[in-house]
Amino acid sequence: MKTHNRRLDIVLALGLAAFTIFPWYRIDGGFFGFGWLSGFPVEPAVAPGFLQIAAFGKWWLVLPALAVLAALSVRFIGDAARRGSLLAWAGAAGIVIMALQGLAIGLSGWNWTISEAMLGTLADGQPPMGAGAVLAALVFVFIFAFGLAERGVMKGDAFAVASISLLVFLVAVFVFYPVGSMLVGAFQDFDGSFNPEGFSRNIVDPSIWSLDCVIGGRRCGIAWRTFWLAVMTAGGSTILGLAFALLATRTAFPYKRSLRLLTVLPIITPPFVVGLALTLLFGRSGVITEAMSTLIGVEPGRWLYGLTGIWIAQVLSFTPISFLVLIGVVEGVSPSMEEASQTLRANRWRTFWRISLPLMKPGLANAFLIGFIESMADFGNPLVLGGSHGVLSTEIFFAVVGSQNDPSRAAVLAIILLCFTLTAFLAQRFWLSGKSYATVTGKGDSGAHAALPRTVSIAVHVLVIPWALFTLVVYGMILVGGFVKTWGLDNSLTLAHYAKAFSVELRDGGIAWTGVAWNSFWTTMEIALISAPLTAAVGLLTAYLIVRQKFAGRELFEFALMMSFAIPGTVIGISYIMAFNLPPLEMTGSALILVACFVFRNMPVGVRGGVAAMSQLDRSLDEASLTLRADSFRTIRKVILPLLRPAITAALVYSFVRAITSISAVIFLVSAEYNMATAYIVGLVENGEYGVAIAYSSMLIVVMIAVIAGFQLIVGERRLRRENRIQAVAGVPVPLPQEKTA
Repeated sequence: MKTHNRRLDIVLALGLAAFTIFPWYRIDGGFFGFGWLSGFPVEPAVAPGFLQIAAFGKWWLVLPALAVLAALSVRFIGDAARRGSLLAWAGAAGIVIMALQGLAIGLSGWNWTISEAMLGTLADGQPPMGAGAVLAALVFVFIFAFGLAERGVMKGDAFAVASISLLVFLVAVFVFYPVGSMLVGAFQDFDGSFNPEGFSRNIVDPSIWSLDCVIGGRRCGIAWRTFWLAVMTAGGSTILGLAFALLATRTAFPYKRSLRLLTVLPIITPPFVVGLALTLLFGRSGVITEAMSTLIGVEPGRWLYGLTGIWIAQVLSFTPISFLVLIGVVEGVSPSMEEASQTLRANRWRTFWRISLPLMKPGLANAFLIGFIESMADFGNPLVLGGSHGVLSTEIFFAVVGSQNDPSRAAVLAIILLCFTLTAFLAQRFWLSGKSYATVTGKGDSGAHAALPRTVSIAVHVLVIPWALFTLVVYGMILVGGFVKTWGLDNSLTLAHYAKAFSVELRDGGIAWTGVAWNSFWTTMEIALISAPLTAAVGLLTAYLIVRQKFAGRELFEFALMMSFAIPGTVIGISYIMAFNLPPLEMTGSALILVACFVFRNMPVGVRGGVAAMSQLDRSLDEASLTLRADSFRTIRKVILPLLRPAITAALVYSFVRAITSISAVIFLVSAEYNMATAYIVGLVENGEYGVAIAYSSMLIVVMIAVIAGFQLIVGERRLRRENRIQAVAGVPVPLPQEKTA
């Protein structure tokens, strides 16, 4: 039996199983609890698809069942091209039918009035899709893909076609469907009926768009306040990141290694912890505030609680990310071009301004874009330091969970936030499109980078050194704050906060996790350790398809995947709530919605890392494997993956850290059963338990450092072996030393 026939037979067998041996609808206790087996298959709640049709009146499931039977009958057609066409049509029809019946029929009947007018009233609706329905949808995707492969698409490579089809399907379900649901939700009433009044009322609300701050000295609307804060944060973090990169690469600064270590801290720090540390320093009971009050009699004020405090916290948090983006760009500027400029009698300032800085433009644009989007999406720092100066992310949160209870307003605010970030994303691509900034070629490039102009060197030192010291003080406060009883009132040292959060007792011969933080801690570790490998796998598979496969719409495919990076976490959170709180897919309150959010939110980083790493691997490696009759899957497993270990480590580390430190999307998706660490810490902050919050954050930082080291140890390093076994010198074979580079 041929391999492609065996794959198709397995998929068709799974399609039959989806209708016969799996519950079609969602099980309240969870599929993997297996409590449903006691009532299977006779009870309506756990009956498989064929019994839902035959015994319980779910006649609309006949159509997807017929699509599976059609694909099964097509399997025995001898002509490959004809068989492929029919399989592709059967798979596409099954996907469309599943989507339409899932969206059109809700818990109580028809969701669409046009369906009710055409087909009449339904006696009963349907619950959310369960294991059988989800398996059937995936089966249709693979039937469609194998049909295209039979038709010769992508040279008949079934693995490549199936991978692309599956990724497109998953991105449509977990990125575009939630965002579309959010857009629709802006025009809906509480009962789901069409009502544009909420949208029209909120979109022109003066509290969103007011510009009285410009002409009357009053407070700006939420949208403009958020926009200007993002511009200032992006500008500040980009300037400081460039200063850090120049100091680390173009000066004789003696503590460059220590400077690079500072870049790791904000990445593994929960996003609101910097705001907490600033509160301990500059709040009304902060160290510096009380010292100033005692020494010179300055009255403690509330200047920190507003846009000023948010801006300081955000620049502190995002400057190291800008530094990581820019340091490679600064190092990549060709020394020979700078030397050529100086040979033509340009001074150091003119060389820097006219040669070096323009070649850094892609890095500057990327750093600014990241700072802008991160500021727009930031939820923790505005929640801690915003006071009455709310921004879009916090206003969206309070519109959902606060006394307003206005989903339409939350959707409108999320649309505005999304428009800002997508505009910045597209503007950056337009600004850099059609221009070349390449300075590294295949030829050797000797020489040393030009020294910085004296004024630039002085400015860089003046910016970086005080900022680095200030950053150290802030993180010192994070460390000390967990060991102080009540900050500003009782500064005596104590371990009570750590004991309250992470106490352990021995009971009945076993360990009892009695600390208040253990439940959310283990949940966070579980979710992060599940989502990290999935994120890395999806990202690197996507990178392989983009770099190594040629197919129609490849650029559109890549752009659509990268769009999820431009969608702020707050928008992702509110869109997931609106999309997955009701049929056809109900996942709210479960671990699955958290895993899906992390995988598709962090996937673009794995994609970009994989694309960058895979672009360095010569295609002849793949071609040699394929020439030896290995398929794409075996080539990836045996040839590509061992050479992508640095990219795998980066994707694992980033996705794991982001799963632990994310707050903007998670705050909407946690539940009593699945409460993540960041959401739990926010609750501690809102209750004024700063000591326990900082103790918990410190523990997370230590755990993340340990797990990152573990990932590095498990994945290992890439080893490239270059060897000339024998070289004849004067007729005598001489063995050359082996060269290994990591």
